[in-house]
Amino acid sequence: MQEKLQDPKYREINLEALRARHIITPHGENTRSAEEFRMIKRPLLDNAFDPAIRNGNLIMVTSALPGEGKTFCTVNLAMSIAMELNRTLLLVAADVSKPSVLRKLGITADRGLLDLLQDRDLNPADVLLKTNIENLTILPSGRHHKKATELLASQAMMSLLQEMAQRYPDRIILFDSPPLLVTTEASVLASHMGQIVMVVEAEKTPQPAVREALSLIDSCEVVGILLNKTTSIPGGSYYGYGYGYGYGQHT
Repeated sequence: MQEKLQDPKYREINLEALRARHIITPHGENTRSAEEFRMIKRPLLDNAFDPAIRNGNLIMVTSALPGEGKTFCTVNLAMSIAMELNRTLLLVAADVSKPSVLRKLGITADRGLLDLLQDRDLNPADVLLKTNIENLTILPSGRHHKKATELLASQAMMSLLQEMAQRYPDRIILFDSPPLLVTTEASVLASHMGQIVMVVEAEKTPQPAVREALSLIDSCEVVGILLNKTTSIPGGSYYGYGYGYGYGQHT
């Protein structure tokens, strides 16, 4: 354990602090939220290794607008997937304009995705973070760059995504993406994904915004809608999830 703590690429995540912020953990209680994210992840995992879906193990979580709970849902989904016994998870902090994944997890890092795309001498192993959650590895967003969109659209990014998708056949790669209607970075990322989860805040996100956001990701074969902050259950809130199948046709 002492060796891990001295490793500059190791991060200790405070699981008690996560539970206090209503984020599920691999060894946490069997809450309603934990059960709901189990239901959400199951079709994603089934599709991830379906040979009919190209890059099915590349999964992006996004939203139409900021403030819909996208990163909160990403982290909860990541924690749920990390519970799988025969899968590993790489969580990519791809919201490079306003990175918040590491902040949600209570950890910090300097270099990451953007640095990897700029520096040809930098290897993924130089920036990937191992954690005290056995199946979870994190790729931070990296240092801010004024040409972030161009970097995400570059050949270097395409090569990196292909390597991510194919190098570890049992690995899920989960991307926390920017909102679709705020930057162009999300739609650039979407063109490389096998699956997309779009978080929609119940009774708040305008339907025209949802439709416009969906039109920006119609190149993806499988898109799911995660309805967040619903209040159909008296006294509580929960997550609803629905899939739009059909190679670019979304419902």
